[in-house]
Parts: sequence; structure tokens; C-alpha cells
Amino acid sequence: MSRVIQNATACREALSRLPELNLGELRQQWRILYKTEASPHLSRELLVRAVAYRMQEVALGGLGPGQQRQLRQIAQQFKETGAATTPRCPELKPGTRLVREWQGQTYEVLVLDDGFSWQGTHHRSLSAIARKITGTAWSGPLFFGVKPNRPATRRSSQVSGSPGAPVESSNAAE
Repeated sequence: MSRVIQNATACREALSRLPELNLGELRQQWRILYKTEASPHLSRELLVRAVAYRMQEVALGGLGPGQQRQLRQIAQQFKETGAATTPRCPELKPGTRLVREWQGQTYEVLVLDDGFSWQGTHHRSLSAIARKITGTAWSGPLFFGVKPNRPATRRSSQVSGSPGAPVESSNAAE
């Protein structure tokens, strides 16, 4: 078993246990992963999400410098104007692995030069794979989180937002 698969398997198991942890245990996980204390104002739900993200980041790798720079630019634009325009979804590069959990089962798709590979078979579109998985007509890019299902421009719903307050975001894939 390769190291990446071992890390992914261990990470998946650790993630599945997170909802069972109490607040103290979640704060302990935060300390271990972030090397600092969690704010006492963080909700349990936000702690679970942040710990889950960091676990995946450590086990599977984090965002690249380009994505980090892009997120900083979007955050700065939102801070200045109260709205942020997210860029168009980038093209999927061959070798990219798309992972989607659907009804308790995890599905992995490999991006190829000329389509996609799923369960050892070649498919020309993500939508064809999403249709086979769900049994209904789905947009493949939406199903796999490659394309957001909301408009690109978001406006703050808070009249007077505070710096550092959580902002809603959508799932986006590389």
C-alpha cells in the first residue's frame, strides 16, 4: 500500500470519528494541528470543520501557492467592496483525482487527456459518470464540485460585519 493511500485511509478514519468528539477533545485536536489555542468563541461546528480541513491538508497536501494567492486576492476584494468575484473554474489537468462522497460511498474519478477514468472504464464526460452514480441527470462538474452551483458574485448579508467573521464559500476543485 502506498504512503499516499495509507495517509488517505488514516485521514478518512480520523475524519469519521470527529463528530463523536466532545468540545474539549476538538480543542485538543486544534492545538495539535494548528500549534495554537482555538478561540473560545468558535462554535463546535466550526471547530469540526477547521480540524477536518487541517487533517486533510496535513495528510493529503494543502493548497498550492497559486490558489493561496488567489484566495488572498478574493478576500481583499471582499474586504474592500463587500463583494467578491470568483474566477472561472480552471481547466482540469490530466492526473487530477476528483473525489465525491454520495450516499455513504466514495467515488474517485481520474482526469485523463481525453476524458475521465472511473472504475477502470473511460468516459468522455463527468456528467455521464454522475448519471451512472446517481441514476439521474446531473451536471458532472456540479456533482464533483468543479463548478459552483451559485452565482460567482457574493454579497455580505451582514450590515456591519466584523473582521475575521466566517464567510460562506462554495466547494471548488483544482
